[in-house]
Order: sequence, then C-alpha cells, then structure tokens
Amino acid sequence: MGKSTLPGIIYSVLFMCCVVPSLAKVHTVGDSAGWALGVNYGTWASGTTFNVGDSLVFNYPSGHTVDEVSSSDYDSCSTGNSISSDSSGATTIPLKTAGTHYFICNVMGHCTGGMKLSVTVAAAGGGGSGGGGSTTPPSSGSGSGTTPSTTTTPKPDTTTSHPSASVTLSPFIPLLISGVAILCYFVI
Repeated sequence: MGKSTLPGIIYSVLFMCCVVPSLAKVHTVGDSAGWALGVNYGTWASGTTFNVGDSLVFNYPSGHTVDEVSSSDYDSCSTGNSISSDSSGATTIPLKTAGTHYFICNVMGHCTGGMKLSVTVAAAGGGGSGGGGSTTPPSSGSGSGTTPSTTTTPKPDTTTSHPSASVTLSPFIPLLISGVAILCYFVI
C-alpha cells in the first residue's frame, strides 16, 4: 500500500463515521398543542412509527407532569407507582426499549380528561410500514358516560429527523479527527 492510497482510505473511513446517521427521530407530542388537556393523543400518534433510538418531547406549561407508568396504571389513571416523573415543562423521553410505553399526567383529573399517551416502539431498524406506532386511545375514565371534548386538527409532519451520529459519536469525532491528522502528518 503506497502513500497515495492510505490518506484516501483514512478520509473514506472518516467520512463514513461522520455522515452515516441512524435516522433517529424526535417526536413532539401533540405537535404545536403540546402536552395539554383537549388533545386526542391516540389520533396524534396514529400512523406514526416509533423506533428504538427515537425520542418523545413533551412541551407543557406548569401545572402538568409527564409520568411513565405501567399498562395497568395507564388504564386506571393511577399515579402512585410511576416509573419516572417530570414536571419541568420540557420533558424528553428517549425510547430505549422496544415494546409499549405509557405516559400520563398525574394531576388529578388530567389523565381521565385525556392526558395519556401509549406508544408502541419497534426495535431499531424495524420501522416497517407505519404499524410500529400503534396507540391506545384514551378512555373517558369518568364513568359518567360522557367523553371529554377533544380538538382534532390535521396532523402536520412535525417529526424531525436528526442524525443521531452527532449525538452518539460526538465524543469520538475529535479523537477520530486527531488520529487522522496525526496519521496524515506521519504518512504524508
């Protein structure tokens, strides 16, 4: 291998490491409405594919929470056994495992009023044809026979593709560039 081919190989490897994204997506829950009462989250999530590596972003004003709960706590709107809870107003949940994940607002009456989201996460790269984002629409939970009013607007595509390579590889990029620079210095 001569001097002229080694830099080409090194630059090719560097290019592949920096450019090949894993296509992780950031899903803004409720789109512009955010995490609030009066939004049908079953409709919001329908037809969306959620994959391992994607993230959910919940945007909401004070007076709400985002609690990840079990299936039974989701169904009954129970708040005592949350897996995680946040009330910061901007909660990002990385979807690290395949399966169904359940989220509710633990403020009294909010979950039964419709602030609940169920997403089914497909294994990384298992995307498929839209079926990975199946959801369970919220139930009224009030027992009075009435359902909370919900506002349904056409869903714009607010899913943002982010090359997760920038997140995943960011600690390694400076090392990789330094290594290439040192190799080039000694080889060229």
